[in-house]
Amino acid sequence: MAFTTIELERRGPALWLTLNRPEVMNAFEPHMVEEIDDALDLVESDESVRALVITGRGRAFCAGGDIAFVQRSASGKPHDERSRFLERLNQVLLRLEQLPLPVIAAVNGIALAGGLEIILCCDLVIAAESAKIGDAHATYGFVPGGGASARLPRKIGVNRAKQMFYTGEHRPVSWWQEAGLVNEVVPAERLTETVDALVANLAAKSPLTLRRMKRLVQDGLEQPIESAIRLEHMMGDLHWTSDDMKEGVAAFLEKRQPRYTGK
Repeated sequence: MAFTTIELERRGPALWLTLNRPEVMNAFEPHMVEEIDDALDLVESDESVRALVITGRGRAFCAGGDIAFVQRSASGKPHDERSRFLERLNQVLLRLEQLPLPVIAAVNGIALAGGLEIILCCDLVIAAESAKIGDAHATYGFVPGGGASARLPRKIGVNRAKQMFYTGEHRPVSWWQEAGLVNEVVPAERLTETVDALVANLAAKSPLTLRRMKRLVQDGLEQPIESAIRLEHMMGDLHWTSDDMKEGVAAFLEKRQPRYTGK
């Protein structure tokens, strides 16, 4: 499939999705959102893909929405074009968040507004130490439109989220690591190799186990603790008879590497 605003590259067991509008700091507009959705079709249709990595071309990860599109949609009938775009954006971001495999953000540069909203939909975040992340909506008189107001407080806590929303500040990734959003900070020249090593680690695990763990964590966050534990027990009963669990036990007893099938 030919893309114009993103690139899709297979690297070992992972697909790397690169936002590819460096001339506008990878700002997104409707066509890019549709291409991301098409890329997710490819990810879900290939069982050999064990992780999706999202990064950006050039000096930015993603600077949010394209200001040219924002200006156009703010004139005439703003509630038509803007509302359609935000509805579609949120559909695609929710799909990204719920992909049944690990999604990794490789934050190569500045990530603002919608760029932060993409990161919030990823399971793991590896960032170059030179990158900066912020919400920035308030700086330009906007409110979030891609789910940041719902996701950011869940990721870093209410007070820190409000601080980022209200001030619009761009903080170094070390701040975001301390806040709990970023998993690891590495020199920029080591970003790709660090993510490749993480993917290799994940690819050695049972894809069925990772898929079910992801579902348990996401569902459990919205449940009282007693209900979340009940869900865990129910998933454990279901998982007990899986081929992957049997293979894991057999590999341990036979002192060999497991050969998981995801079944």
